[in-house]
Amino acid sequence: MLDYDKEADAYDITRGGEPRAAAAAGAVLGLVPESTRRLLDVACGTGIVTRRLAGARPALRVAGADLTYGMARMAAARLPGAIVLADSRRLPFPDGAFDAVTSVWLLHLVDDADDVRSIVAECARVLRPGGVYVTTVDKAAAHDVGSDIDAVLAPRPRRPAPDAGPRVEAYAAAQGLVDAGRARFPGRGQGRSPRRTAADLRRGWFTLLPPGDPRTDALAARLEALPDQDRPRADPVFALRAFRKPG
Repeated sequence: MLDYDKEADAYDITRGGEPRAAAAAGAVLGLVPESTRRLLDVACGTGIVTRRLAGARPALRVAGADLTYGMARMAAARLPGAIVLADSRRLPFPDGAFDAVTSVWLLHLVDDADDVRSIVAECARVLRPGGVYVTTVDKAAAHDVGSDIDAVLAPRPRRPAPDAGPRVEAYAAAQGLVDAGRARFPGRGQGRSPRRTAADLRRGWFTLLPPGDPRTDALAARLEALPDQDRPRADPVFALRAFRKPG
């Protein structure tokens, strides 16, 4: 996993920046009822999406929580007084404190299934009856856009997807949450180029193969032989699921 303290300053610019944030926030808000007054953005990162959630609806009071100090520091600069340093498995809020809870690009980072289950449970706990939980699902699958890069990477061993849609749906159902909608949005500026993908592969991303493994080097060499080394391929399209807490 990335060291998000070290990555914080460069995180946004390497992941689509404001265009990606605008697409994400717009899709999230499309699943959040207009009557919502209190929203918690769990694992808010640098706050680039959180700020857009707050700015899009003046009557909406938005709070953010993140585990990493470097990320939370940047988010706090964007939304002063609204960001807390917190573990998404143990949120420091009372039951039913929010009308909506969001977690964008979080669940795919969590390797332990029990931790994913705990995060979903905590999001449900701090949600009031009638409120909505919105989360991204199937992030890794979204990056497979059918490109020449994907063809090269196809043989690699893959991690089981902790944010697989059916799995997240089951965790939500265990907390009494029911389906409340779906949406998709483009990951603007996140299309992969061969050169950058090869570098990420050598760092241990996208695969269970460790850096320095001969199979890693073989895949990276094939990526480095592709044409248009610095041309990004198609942007991924991310999926959102919404769940409502009955009441």
